[in-house]
Amino acid sequence: MAVRIVPVETKRQKKQFIDLEWDLNKNTPNWVGPLRMERKEILDTQKNPFFQHADIHLFLAYKEENLCGRIAAITNDNYNQFHGNNEGFWGFFESINDQDVANALFDAAANWLKEKGKDRMLGPENPSTNDEVGTLIDGFDTPPFIMMTHNPDYYPRLIETYGHTKAKDLYAWFATTEGAEKSISEKMLRVSGKILKKYDIKLRHINLKNLKDEIAVMKDIYNNAWSKNWGFVPLTDPEFDKLAKDLKPVADENLLFVAEKSGQPIAFSLTIPNVNEIFQKNPSGRLFPLGIFKLLLGLKKIKTVRVLVLGVKREYQFLGLGSIFYIETIRTAKKRGYYGGEMSWILEDNHPMNQAIESIGSKCYKTYRIYQYPLT
Repeated sequence: MAVRIVPVETKRQKKQFIDLEWDLNKNTPNWVGPLRMERKEILDTQKNPFFQHADIHLFLAYKEENLCGRIAAITNDNYNQFHGNNEGFWGFFESINDQDVANALFDAAANWLKEKGKDRMLGPENPSTNDEVGTLIDGFDTPPFIMMTHNPDYYPRLIETYGHTKAKDLYAWFATTEGAEKSISEKMLRVSGKILKKYDIKLRHINLKNLKDEIAVMKDIYNNAWSKNWGFVPLTDPEFDKLAKDLKPVADENLLFVAEKSGQPIAFSLTIPNVNEIFQKNPSGRLFPLGIFKLLLGLKKIKTVRVLVLGVKREYQFLGLGSIFYIETIRTAKKRGYYGGEMSWILEDNHPMNQAIESIGSKCYKTYRIYQYPLT
């Protein structure tokens, strides 16, 4: 039976596109759905500031009149301008275990991007590297942490059979706070102390009551620290404001750090409670009528955290501040009653950061892959 691809053009189709994520994954082991309102917001081209410099087109797949897949084709002008490339992206991919369906979806995305003049497509990016990225290729036995993807184990096969090849792997590391603290040697503490003293560096907590000024600090560091990283694209002011607004309700100020050298900010680290522990108990993805109470009541019961962002200005990356941030975060998280946490995602070839994480007793327990596919 032929696969029929339908572009999303109506509100009803948009709702079907969003809901399909729950319909197809309700029986996927360890899958944790996001909030439906979050998915709706991220795909809202009028409200999401990402679409001030990007475009997206959504497609649905039908087989025997049954809705069985979806995909988004995405352009990102800021990415191409920053890297001097001419690439497009695909994301929000969902499919039944059927190669014909997957092929038809990838064809739809590829053809749309070809019409836009792109010569290669990368994905999955939902919708960019500043959001959720990658297909999980190993580590299916545990649920994802907040803002990390999770997919059926047959997705890599569908993607690779179509012809996609690896562009880059991303690692997720896990450690218990107790185990990590035991791995922190006296030598590591001595070296960290010497670095802080020698270079006049002090750590402080980010002040959520003064968020506007703190956002300016973090944005300056962020767009400097990652500027040489593979796949990086600078966040615009509206994008950074939105990210801060989204994270503030669940943030634990004790786990948010800025490093200042002689009073000048040079690095920061954001660690957030793993809200997926709550979402896992709310499989509908709806906040109302009861979901909001589960969220509010569950925040104090969360036992794990995710190190979401850790960035050091390029001129200070030789100092090893990553290890210092991790040490302080581990000790604080343990005092706050957290059992453990994930450090993600880390580029496979970011050897200094991967070594720093491994040195505190962490285990690389999940791998995510971003794929590439030629359009010429």
